[in-house]
Amino acid sequence: MIGVCKAYGRRMAPVLTPPVSGGRGAVPAQPPIRPGLPADAPAAAAILNAWIDDRPWMPRVHSPKEVEDFYREFVFVRRRVWVAGDPVEGFMAMDETGETAMVTALYLARTGRGLGRAFLDLAKARHDRLELWTFVANTRARRFYEREGFREVRRTGGDNEEGLPDILFRWERGA
Repeated sequence: MIGVCKAYGRRMAPVLTPPVSGGRGAVPAQPPIRPGLPADAPAAAAILNAWIDDRPWMPRVHSPKEVEDFYREFVFVRRRVWVAGDPVEGFMAMDETGETAMVTALYLARTGRGLGRAFLDLAKARHDRLELWTFVANTRARRFYEREGFREVRRTGGDNEEGLPDILFRWERGA
């Protein structure tokens, strides 16, 4: 369902409000997804920082303050960012400058409510091809992306800042 978000006292771009299923096994209502604002950067960084701290296999290569500064000065300036909730409960950042859109971040404060799928559905509605990286150790994310139609393209042995093996996934419309 498409709605309009009134954040900070002004009309915003249309937002995606995921449907709620009824009956047994009902999906809880999800917060609307809206374009991210610079004021959302600290909340997004806090979600990422909590995610890093909750995973023993994930090294902390930047302090929480450095992560927040990076989100405020780079991600929310140079990427298309979508957020859900007020306060922010999750976010997705995308680099849409190339032929293939790259999901550069997708993090949720809580999982299992369909919000990750809603973010990917939004990205899929806007692009015919998406790519993203995830760590080999992040098995839950890997299963999620595979369920959402992403296929493994290649792996590295740790060609990233964290030095961890990772996987490039791709989704293509009609594939």
